[in-house]
Amino acid sequence: MSSVIKKRRKKMSKHKHRKQLKKMRHKRK
Repeated sequence: MSSVIKKRRKKMSKHKHRKQLKKMRHKRK
């Protein structure tokens, strides 16, 4: 069970990074 939660956490962190990247791109424009 703990392994599943860890995997989910990794996916969430990846999603957060993607959102940050999008914000940075908008700032550059």
